[in-house]
Amino acid sequence: MTITFDEDKQKRRLSELHLKEEEDLVQLLSAKYGVEYVNLASTPINADALRLISEASAREAQAAAWSIVDKKVKVAARNPQSEKTRAIIDELKTKGYQPELYISSMHGLEKAWDTYKDLSFAYESRAGSLEISNEEIAAIVEQAKSLPTIVSILENTLAAKKSYRVSRILETIIAGALATDASDIHLEPEESYVRLRYRMDGVLQDVIRFDNDTYGLLLSRIKLLSGMKLNIKKDSQDGRFSIRLPIGDIEVRASVLPGAYNESIVLRLLNPKTINIPLEELGINRKLLDILLDEITRPDGMILTTGPTGSGKTTTLYAFLKKVYDPGVKIITIEDPIEYHLPGIVQTQVNDKGYNFLEGLRAAVRQDPDIIMVGEIRDNETANIALNSALTGHLVFSTLHTNDAAGTFPRLVDLGVNSTIIPSALRVSMAQRLVRRLCDHCKKEKPVEGESKREIDLTIESIEDKSLVPPEHSRMWTAVGCDKCNHTGYKGRIGIYEAILMNEQIERSIQSGASNRDIWLAAKGQGILTMKQDGILKVLAGITSFEELQRVIALED
Repeated sequence: MTITFDEDKQKRRLSELHLKEEEDLVQLLSAKYGVEYVNLASTPINADALRLISEASAREAQAAAWSIVDKKVKVAARNPQSEKTRAIIDELKTKGYQPELYISSMHGLEKAWDTYKDLSFAYESRAGSLEISNEEIAAIVEQAKSLPTIVSILENTLAAKKSYRVSRILETIIAGALATDASDIHLEPEESYVRLRYRMDGVLQDVIRFDNDTYGLLLSRIKLLSGMKLNIKKDSQDGRFSIRLPIGDIEVRASVLPGAYNESIVLRLLNPKTINIPLEELGINRKLLDILLDEITRPDGMILTTGPTGSGKTTTLYAFLKKVYDPGVKIITIEDPIEYHLPGIVQTQVNDKGYNFLEGLRAAVRQDPDIIMVGEIRDNETANIALNSALTGHLVFSTLHTNDAAGTFPRLVDLGVNSTIIPSALRVSMAQRLVRRLCDHCKKEKPVEGESKREIDLTIESIEDKSLVPPEHSRMWTAVGCDKCNHTGYKGRIGIYEAILMNEQIERSIQSGASNRDIWLAAKGQGILTMKQDGILKVLAGITSFEELQRVIALED
């Protein structure tokens, strides 16, 4: 009979014996130290408990938190009497926890520490809420301001996806968007890959491509978090969740659309810091700004701002609210969703369960308000109640979807509003767009010439108030690109605006059912810049480029 010596098997048995001896020794030491023994190698580790102590601190102190119930936390340590272990226990106590100390072997602690690599940066603190509290994710948001840095972080995270939960990948994608001030995250599946893009300063930028298997997990995660149905794949779905950061809550609106290869996702990030801009810094030219500052001090009437989605209308409304706020007035808003929390103002959010703009407005007028902000006028009843509120002693701010300021009046008539009450209620109709600002670090001066000169000269000639025109308009600036602007040539955005004030000529035009062009003719003499004129002046001032203005609005009539 031949006896075969299995070296690997013998090594495994020897290792098991050593581990058993180690556990037996720790059990003996538990009596010496007067603390309970726990075998972490065979004990489930609670993720919420583990994240109470950073991995670096846990390894340094040779300890790990492994269980939490309410405020009671179980902490295991190699040496319960070491100074570093006591420091961790004291820190937990100062945070309001009730730590209970255990002793564990190094083998057990190593098993617990291995769980850190699978630990999500965030946890759901309540339904539809993602709380990002890990210091690593905070570092991404605070420090990684360039797109190449974000791409590197995302590639490393995706490359290690077998070690990470899908939550960590999603949170890294969101953190990257926040770090670069992106307004939207686009996840677009193709046949053999998925493309990730960020919308930065209004323009989509390619970030990375990754595999479809990872995307399938991300899709399910986003649906679950947003309150969507996982089993519906052939219909569009909308949802929302919030991200809780030290700087405040950020609302995320999620949209899922069925596509040729898989469902595509768009996440809109409603970041408070991008919307908290004073009225004077929005880019409104001085003449219109003076008019608006006068109009918002009146006790009644309506101011409407118009433009497509993403043109900055809500930011303008918030700037109005912050300007008119006073402890002596009652302000109520009806929003979808609440994008920025304003102290001293009653803010209410519509939902998909019957509480819409109409119901919110009906309820608001019964709350004795002085000022009402309606996020959007979408239908006849909302329009009529808003206008009647403006007639009965309320100052009303709202938005409407039209192409320009003149389009507001026929649009309200189309919604079924009696044309005789529009002139008495509506004081100002505004329209706006957002253009990208040229990067101050790399923009390049060039002469105004060729086709652009013809267009600029014609526009300058059409400006009624010549005091708004710069004395010299033979030069402009163009985008170049550098590290400061992610090589786009642009950094940040600014508004271009136009407005029409209600007067006798505009009133007659409304009564006669005039078109947009007729209303613009009636507005001649008001001396307020059109968006085209405002944009050209910003081009000559080096704020934006001629090419960017062409991208946003039609320069030829």
